[in-house]
Amino acid sequence: METIVLGIGETLVRDDRHWASWANWLGVPAHTLSALVGAAVAQGRDATDALRVLRPDMDVDEAYLARAAAGRGEHLDESDLYPDVRPALAELRAAGVRVVVAGNGTVRAGELLRALDLPADLVVTSDEWGVRKPDPAFFARVVEVAEAEPSATLYVGDHPADDLFPAAAAGLRTAHLRRGAYGHWWAEHPDVVGAADFRVNALTELVGLVGAQPARPAFEDGRGAVQGARPARVSYLRGL
Repeated sequence: METIVLGIGETLVRDDRHWASWANWLGVPAHTLSALVGAAVAQGRDATDALRVLRPDMDVDEAYLARAAAGRGEHLDESDLYPDVRPALAELRAAGVRVVVAGNGTVRAGELLRALDLPADLVVTSDEWGVRKPDPAFFARVVEVAEAEPSATLYVGDHPADDLFPAAAAGLRTAHLRRGAYGHWWAEHPDVVGAADFRVNALTELVGLVGAQPARPAFEDGRGAVQGARPARVSYLRGL
């Protein structure tokens, strides 16, 4: 692998603070919101549906702006990173791999991440690009910034529908990370097992994949020709 691209939420950053701050804003116990998020994950729904269970008429984007205006906007510091993030990214760069962080997030999240001075060549969020995962246009941008062929670029993430399937459809190699609610709950689903070139339990395992051959080659068309991109899986998540 020449380039490794990593998602943000529950790949690099723990979501604890994110959901706790929403619970505080809505005036409910953190455990209540966490349980609702877990239910959404198990049903293959967007985790933000948990917020709409509590406030069916809530516009999440407007509520985010209201929180920021009230001085209760996003916050991110070193304690929000998983402990394997810095050592893993540093090892990858030492091995000569281009490291890119690209995932769903606000412009503010991008600013906060870059302020942490991670050992990465590029840190960018979806709002800065103007397109969010799992939109194919997001992964087209990933291919652009990777500075490597898609077959030599590995996308790492925890979420099957947002990370694994669309990255594979874009021709990227994929590593499913068993981390966070989605990463754990769906790890053994046949579609996840079948779509992932690699499956890892920690980011420190990635350096061992630099020279590894994927377990599954690029797919062949009906004429036996090898294609760069693989067909997207029919997802059990979000009705895709």
